[in-house]
Amino acid sequence: MLNLSFRPAWLPLLLVVVTGLFFNGLASADEMSTEPQTLVKDASDRMLQALKDNEDKIKEDPKFVYGLVNEILLPNFDFAKMSKLALGKNWRKANAEQRVEFIEEFRLLLVRTYSTAMLEYTNEEIVFLPFRDDLAKKRVKVKMEILQAGGPSIPMALSMYLNKEHAWKVYDVKIDGISLVTNYRSTFASEIRKGGMKKLIESLASRNAKVKA
Repeated sequence: MLNLSFRPAWLPLLLVVVTGLFFNGLASADEMSTEPQTLVKDASDRMLQALKDNEDKIKEDPKFVYGLVNEILLPNFDFAKMSKLALGKNWRKANAEQRVEFIEEFRLLLVRTYSTAMLEYTNEEIVFLPFRDDLAKKRVKVKMEILQAGGPSIPMALSMYLNKEHAWKVYDVKIDGISLVTNYRSTFASEIRKGGMKKLIESLASRNAKVKA
């Protein structure tokens, strides 16, 4: 069984913030100066409204949130790019079929994780920092801070790039300097060493079965 014990205590908060959910105290879309920031804010507004509209359904069946995450949030992510980064050198060793299967199972893994994290959110305040990157370079970081009551603020950044369709996509997230993709990479590499790529995909598929149900 795939071991995801690497999950740090702050990961649920990271995953909720990645989705753009409940950005308290952020500037409005009109005040934002960059398309990537506006994209994140728009996704947050849509997700918040969807959660409010479907509150009773989610209480009755928490898995209902899977569909909301898949429809509203995941289009903002490039899972092929994230999968390649998460596998590292093992991406080159995987055949074409394994790559397709891994991308899908990795996507479903994040659907599960993001959905669960939303239920753990405790209303921390998030603020955008001034945007410093050059949009012309087509790779930017949308930087934020998580404000903790009685504690230091925690830096966070969404890594985004402009794809060939001229759409900004998230391909990694860092919180307090720790990368989501790097965390997965070390875990996946360990599992591949133990049982190979096929075993890793089978383990992910087993855990993701309830998302497909």
